[in-house]
Amino acid sequence: MSSHSQSIFSPRYFALSIGIILSVMAVGFEGLSVTTIAPSIAGDLNGLNLFGWIFSTYLLAQIIGTLVVGRIIDRRGPAVPFTLALLLFIVGLVAAATAGDMYTMIASRAMQGLGAGAMMTCVYTAISLSYPDELRAKILGAFGTAYVLPSMLGPFVAGLIADQWSWRFVFWGILPILLISALLSLSAFTKLKSQPTQGGNGSAATWMALLLTIGTGILLVGLGKLPTIIGLVIVLVGGVLMVYPLRKLLPEGTLAFRRGMPAILATRGLFFAAYTSTQNFLVLALIEVKGITPSQAGLIVASAALSWCVIAYLQGRWDSADQGRGRLTRIILGVFLLAIGITIVFWVPVVTVTVAVIGQIIAGIGIGLAHPISGVVAFSQTGEAGVGKTSANLQFADSFTPGVVIGIGGSILVVCQAGGMSLQSGLIVTMGFHLLLIVLSLIASTRIAPVTEQIRTGLQSLGLKNK
Repeated sequence: MSSHSQSIFSPRYFALSIGIILSVMAVGFEGLSVTTIAPSIAGDLNGLNLFGWIFSTYLLAQIIGTLVVGRIIDRRGPAVPFTLALLLFIVGLVAAATAGDMYTMIASRAMQGLGAGAMMTCVYTAISLSYPDELRAKILGAFGTAYVLPSMLGPFVAGLIADQWSWRFVFWGILPILLISALLSLSAFTKLKSQPTQGGNGSAATWMALLLTIGTGILLVGLGKLPTIIGLVIVLVGGVLMVYPLRKLLPEGTLAFRRGMPAILATRGLFFAAYTSTQNFLVLALIEVKGITPSQAGLIVASAALSWCVIAYLQGRWDSADQGRGRLTRIILGVFLLAIGITIVFWVPVVTVTVAVIGQIIAGIGIGLAHPISGVVAFSQTGEAGVGKTSANLQFADSFTPGVVIGIGGSILVVCQAGGMSLQSGLIVTMGFHLLLIVLSLIASTRIAPVTEQIRTGLQSLGLKNK
């Protein structure tokens, strides 16, 4: 049977597909649930002064887990890293569920971040090594759906569990999902082998990942202290410490949108960060400026998740129909629709419920088009020898960039209000920042296609180098 007529749920792929989907759902549900229960955690553990570190610690640890495990996969394959990542995430969940003080909770979040970053990198690797190119759009579409569904149910379910029993049961409840995922997928992971890379310096990459984590941590601390002078100094120091390891860890030319893989990662990181941050600040705008209840705001945001799920599912069918020829067009169209969706909610004062829903549906269609296929295109440009690194880069774009952009967006809002602007004016400026990121992503998306001989000849005739 050809891969065109196969399904990701056919007998050959069934266990791995279900295992991957459950892994992604567990990580997504845990991450989004903590947003709802974090105030209760901080209150019960007498740690309101450390509230922000519940999230920051997870992000910083995820950077290390994501980047370091990608190099390990390229040397030894994904089976052992995936097993260790599962165990680390499980230990982190148990530690969180039994935490008696805030420091234990923060340490547990660090373990969860390390485990989640490593797990998702291993999952991307498994997708690249296990599925033929024709099925990757379908499994990545299911991957996206599995991550989006918790955004529709996770916060509500977590709040209900915390209200009826305790926030501790949220962490306990994720364990069975992970254990089922392990039973289904571990045997498939043990069969996966990646081609060893030559000349890679794993120790140097680890130190770069640690330096990036330190720089990001300093940046986040500084953002929280803006608009003070000391805050500005700390932000500048953190930014400098971030840029150097970023240039070393990501493919050369990523920050300059160089054609091919660098442009793919730049496009994905920018549009995903803009989308994620817009969701956060739109909820704030709807509740604080428009007077909508949290549950209503949640339903409006869920409309984007719903359209994302539908388009992500259809994406696989379209990719099979045109045999991948329309991938680049769909990415560019997706980013363009994201720009339209963000533009619709840009002018906060005139945003009504109807306008917000329309904007969210369009943004969901955009992310549903661009997100899965950008991963497919990345893997299509990667040989087996570099699949671990590409997997790490994709996961990095999905986690690091949104975390930093949300922090920057928050600081923009604080600075605007410190300057005497109203909340709604500050939110307009913040939305404008997101729109700028989408425009940059759109520019990068036009450079995703790798340099062909025809393009190279044209550049040389103009006296230009390949960039």
